[in-house]
Amino acid sequence: MEPNRHTVAELVAGRWDDHRPGLWFEGQALTHHEVARGAAARAALLADLAPPRSHIGVLLDNTPEYPLWLSAAALAGTAVAGINPTRRGPELARDILHTECRILITERARLPLLDGLELPGVRLLPTDSAEYDALLAPYADARPDPCLATPHDRLLLYFTSGSTGAPKAAICTQGRLAAAGRSLAGQFGVRPDDVHYICMPMFHGNAVIADWAPALAAGAAVALRRRFSASGFLADVRRYRATYFTYVGRAIQYLLATEPRPDDRDHALRLGFGTEAGAVDAAAFERRFGVRLVEGYGSSEGGAAVQWSPGTPPGAVGRAGPGLVVLDPQTCAECPPALFDAGGRLVNGDEAIGELVNRGPNPFEGYWRNPEAEAERRREGWYWTGDLFCRDADGYLYFAGRGDDRLRVDGENLSAAMIENILARYEGADAVAVYAVPDPVTGDQVMATVAGEFDPAGFAGFLLAQPDLGTKMAPRFVRVVERMPVTATNKIHRAGLRKEGFRCSDPVWWRPPGEQRYRRLTPEDVEGPLAPTAGASRVRRQGLEPRTR
Repeated sequence: MEPNRHTVAELVAGRWDDHRPGLWFEGQALTHHEVARGAAARAALLADLAPPRSHIGVLLDNTPEYPLWLSAAALAGTAVAGINPTRRGPELARDILHTECRILITERARLPLLDGLELPGVRLLPTDSAEYDALLAPYADARPDPCLATPHDRLLLYFTSGSTGAPKAAICTQGRLAAAGRSLAGQFGVRPDDVHYICMPMFHGNAVIADWAPALAAGAAVALRRRFSASGFLADVRRYRATYFTYVGRAIQYLLATEPRPDDRDHALRLGFGTEAGAVDAAAFERRFGVRLVEGYGSSEGGAAVQWSPGTPPGAVGRAGPGLVVLDPQTCAECPPALFDAGGRLVNGDEAIGELVNRGPNPFEGYWRNPEAEAERRREGWYWTGDLFCRDADGYLYFAGRGDDRLRVDGENLSAAMIENILARYEGADAVAVYAVPDPVTGDQVMATVAGEFDPAGFAGFLLAQPDLGTKMAPRFVRVVERMPVTATNKIHRAGLRKEGFRCSDPVWWRPPGEQRYRRLTPEDVEGPLAPTAGASRVRRQGLEPRTR
């Protein structure tokens, strides 16, 4: 590692004259020196096309052009806005214009997404065009010069998804990204001979901050996958001799759903780092592939992080560091410690679950042109994560869901994340999502979507056998799908599931009040006992309504 290099530009320039393999992509291989040279050429071109401290958008798959332009922007003192290719029409135009992109780096396959969009002042640069090659040619002899960059320069504008409103563009400076890279490289012992496999989309902070940056800081190589593929994962890992990868959302479940093979452990991979795999799937992944998954928690904006350490209890994310507390969002008072019974069931969720808040110094650098959302994050001078946790008497934190994952059933607050962890043990489930649907009278009912095999009698028996499943946690409704709907970053599309509820085209099974068995939901049920009661109103969830963030 290079501890004295405080900007990404310095890390990029430091790879000049390093002729070891530095980047692999499909049939292409570049040395670290060639990557630095390519970045320098693009930085020189950028200096002639846009003024310093301007913004460029990148609308690409994970091709070599993505890290080349990240590196070029660092050298030029420019910021990169990662544009999500799953956005469409006015929403896509809004993201590009909101981040004030003067140039949009893209490829010809993405141009149809831009047809008909009004993007005044935005120049399109398709990287697989003759025009692009001609523009770059005069700068082929450029050398990387990190002197223009400072640690305080914006480098990333990456959109964070929210349950309400348009996505917010979080700011990440060169100093923060370089520091994050050094920190993760040190935490995981990344060496120059490691290979980081980047299969998560680079428009998302996970791939850049947790995968690309530590490789850059340690002088390790990267191998790119254009888009995540569960069936192609092991072949890529073997081909590139990858040692490290990151994941988010359902990626681990997709890998576990592939057909097991006798040679599943025949690879060099030693570590996976990410979020939302869950304890059950993490253990199954290690048993099958021989690879330890480290589950961490970090807000996308950088305002709070929790690291796993040896001795962390099952189900916990890690111990709360200095400044991290769980607060009631209405009173700002600390929630009492979480209490678990002998079966591991949280018995005081009503009072123990609150919002994770960082009352200490933190590296949150704000949102681009969104002072309202920024002020909401910084209420009372603290950083509010928007995520629900509880903390035990020893200081260990347990993730309880996003701010809108709270359920209130018969007057009791429940955690969707904790119910999901229990349902993930069901043998037929490839993936599970738990969320609230309105009770016909007041409050919520628990609904689960299960991807995979579902036997209603077997599922009911499974629930009865779970010692940590509280009496109000059992799903009232179970939607059965072939494949879990996910976002572009492989996170469950919870907003869509909540919106459709049990009025959907997929098979839904339900458990009428007072019954243990599940039966198929019929139109008569929907229009009869499940129809909203006239005059009923939803109760407010004691200050734990989703906030606009």
